Amino acid sequence: MLTKKVEEYGCKVIYHAFSSDEKEMIKDKIQEALDSDAELILCTGGMSVDPDDRTPLAIKEMGGELITYGSPVLPGAMLLLAYHGERAILGLPGCVMHSKRTAFDLVLPRILADEKITFEDIASYGHGGLCLDCPICTFPHCSFGK
Repeated sequence: MLTKKVEEYGCKVIYHAFSSDEKEMIKDKIQEALDSDAELILCTGGMSVDPDDRTPLAIKEMGGELITYGSPVLPGAMLLLAYHGERAILGLPGCVMHSKRTAFDLVLPRILADEKITFEDIASYGHGGLCLDCPICTFPHCSFGK
């Protein structure tokens, strides 16, 4: 699903790995992605509100800057955005696998345009932050995230 979505923007997946929920393994896999010259790193599978999610801590321990762990957007409230140097790291909630449009769709084009997204940018998505799941989706020509 994610490969298809990023390919719509002309991107190519150059690295793909699986990790356990162990913090050191998460750090190793993110480092491998950084070493592969990936311009954007997507982490999926463990993003949740519970304190057992080790992804944010792994990113911080690697020297990453955590911008937000949460967004005022449904679907996609548990979006994580961080930067390691100039490269964005996104932690994607499970909804990106089954919902047509999520917070990921709001940030992806901006990141691909080399815009450095701030906490304030994410907070502004609260106005229009509810996807209405219209029978015929007209995104981005709708109120979602506007």
